[in-house]
Amino acid sequence: MKQADKPVKLTAFVKKQYQRLLDLRDEMVDTTAGKTQDTLRSHPEGSEATGSGEHSGDAGSDAYDRDLALSILSKEHDALYEIEQAILRVENGVYGICEMSGQKIPNTRLEAIPFCRLTIECQELWEEKHGKNRYRRSDESGFSGLTL
Repeated sequence: MKQADKPVKLTAFVKKQYQRLLDLRDEMVDTTAGKTQDTLRSHPEGSEATGSGEHSGDAGSDAYDRDLALSILSKEHDALYEIEQAILRVENGVYGICEMSGQKIPNTRLEAIPFCRLTIECQELWEEKHGKNRYRRSDESGFSGLTL
């Protein structure tokens, strides 16, 4: 990861973004916890889990609903991870610095996506090579081995 030589100052903009990230995190934790409980609660037990005793169409519909809920939860956990990483970037003084180029990410981009890691140009380069796979630094947990 390329970083600027000096940490980003906690300007009024960065402070505002930090509070926004904290609020986003709290909101995501609340909604994700609720959806997780709902998904777990709707999981059939006993004979219902095997599909015996219920119409096969109902069992298929329930399985589809659970798969969809789990897929949504997975995406929400990814978003929560990105928010957490942005909070750490603020705390480490590198918020708003592109992780590929080391250049400043424009405030307008940070306002639109407060947890973005890359400038638009670097994001385009990344997506050109890796599609919609998320960017991760090589030293970051969950790194999938993708490089630019």
